[in-house]
Amino acid sequence: MIADALLRASVLLAATPTPTPSGAPADDSVTPGVLGFVVTFLIAVVVVLLVIDMVRRIRRVRYRSEIAEKLDAEQADETGTGRPDDRDR
Repeated sequence: MIADALLRASVLLAATPTPTPSGAPADDSVTPGVLGFVVTFLIAVVVVLLVIDMVRRIRRVRYRSEIAEKLDAEQADETGTGRPDDRDR
């Protein structure tokens, strides 16, 4: 009997919530402001600079490997230890 009354009371209380007003501003009026813009802009600039540096470093490594391959091929041709298909060209 008491359990039934508690169950009915909990269902009744859960079914009718009462909103409580809060002192927080509305969600649509909150913006990150100037500081948020500056931080986002600085992060974007840093990312762009890192990408430019990465592309430059990758290009440099690729050029070095191409030059090393050419030097190895020239050295192999001079010593005559090149592959047969290399000598026909």
